[in-house]
Amino acid sequence: MAHEANTDDLSELTAQQLAENLDLLERAHLAYENPDFLNSPDGRLIRIMSEYQEPMARFRRERIQDTVVFFGSARFQSHHTAKHELRLLENTGSARPAPPEEQPASAEAMISGEATELQRKRAEAAVQMSRYYEDARTLAGMLATWASSLPGRRHRFVVTSGGGPGIMEAANRGAYEAGCKTIGLNIKLPFEQRPNPYITPELNFEFHYFFMRKYWFAYLAKALVVFPGGFGTLDEMFELLTLAQTRKLAKKITVVIYGSSYWKSVINLEAMAERGTIALGDLELFQFVDTPEEAFELLKRGLTENHLESAYEREQAAREVQQAAEWSGIPAEPAPNAQEILGPDIAKTR
Repeated sequence: MAHEANTDDLSELTAQQLAENLDLLERAHLAYENPDFLNSPDGRLIRIMSEYQEPMARFRRERIQDTVVFFGSARFQSHHTAKHELRLLENTGSARPAPPEEQPASAEAMISGEATELQRKRAEAAVQMSRYYEDARTLAGMLATWASSLPGRRHRFVVTSGGGPGIMEAANRGAYEAGCKTIGLNIKLPFEQRPNPYITPELNFEFHYFFMRKYWFAYLAKALVVFPGGFGTLDEMFELLTLAQTRKLAKKITVVIYGSSYWKSVINLEAMAERGTIALGDLELFQFVDTPEEAFELLKRGLTENHLESAYEREQAAREVQQAAEWSGIPAEPAPNAQEILGPDIAKTR
């Protein structure tokens, strides 16, 4: 009898354990809904793939064929703001202001003599550099207006920025004011931030991985406009120049460096060529400009010669081949899609 009692106790214990286990099983996550897995090192590959495939799906849905990317400082603001209410930010992309001692001097502080030398210099520089905000805004508007007049169902040469303030905001703003779609490729940072309000909502992206963000800057870009900026601007500019230099881009990209006086005082690219660290021919990968009109003409010419005339010629040739096959009664190959006509944007792996 004692043996039977022990058996009953064990059965009750086992039943209780099974009930608890069943309760846990009912609450199990699907793998793709398991945040612990998705946010773990084991889920990194899926996160990287998501930052490739999800933007690709949205670009296709919004019929974005290619882009023109604007780089530049996140710290420049409009001329009105620079003169009246400028507050420098704590960090690039941050929503928090810098400490008071690092802020530009107000007009009252400059008149009264209370402003420090740093504050005075920053106030003067802010007004001077605000012209780049206005120039980026003007140029983006000119470019977006021209691109929107091009034939076809896809959106061509869509103005794209890093999605933040400063020059990025100015570029998105210019395209927005022209009534066109505009893209923001933002990056998640460890401090408070927000996208600028001029991005098309369906084309507002946020990335965790810098390299995936850079991939999307490069993959769709047919031209690059580089306004004065800091570390991030230099990093992004040289990344794309290196891709063009090493022919990793299976396309010609027009690179316009805006603000020759700023850039030539910051970096000496001619000295690099003279000392042999780059080839003399590498200096032809970019051009300096100083006005929105000059930049627009260079962009329009480069985009037309490299990505419109040749594409239209290939499309016309494909149509003629198709028509000839139909007239002869010989079955023709399916008409090429846009990607086959325009070619891949990244060089093939050999």
